[in-house]
Amino acid sequence: MKPEDLPMKSMGAVKAGDRAGWLALFEDDAVVEDPVGGFDPWDLTGEGQRGKEAIGKFYDMFSASQQSLDFEVHHLVGCGNEAACFVTMTITMKDGTVRANKMINIYKMSPSGKIASLRSFWN
Repeated sequence: MKPEDLPMKSMGAVKAGDRAGWLALFEDDAVVEDPVGGFDPWDLTGEGQRGKEAIGKFYDMFSASQQSLDFEVHHLVGCGNEAACFVTMTITMKDGTVRANKMINIYKMSPSGKIASLRSFWN
């Protein structure tokens, strides 16, 4: 497994609505900062979601109001044990509203090939 494989696997699982598959990509003590710096109501402290239980609750929260998610990858590069991915994420809400957010996601791979951290930069 290469670090640049992680973004594609992660986005594929989210797009497919595969909660269990997405969570299986993470280490037990992984951290998700989405977005970095916090966002009301997902992360009021700005410290991110820590551990699979918190990451699972985060998945449930963001998917509750969404009908679908799609990703357009503009650029993906791996360096060392990390990968940076510039994407446009298009969200279709359950009410039919569509939003597109450009973001840069940084994935850090653990020695076992899982996601140790995911940092997402968007506004």
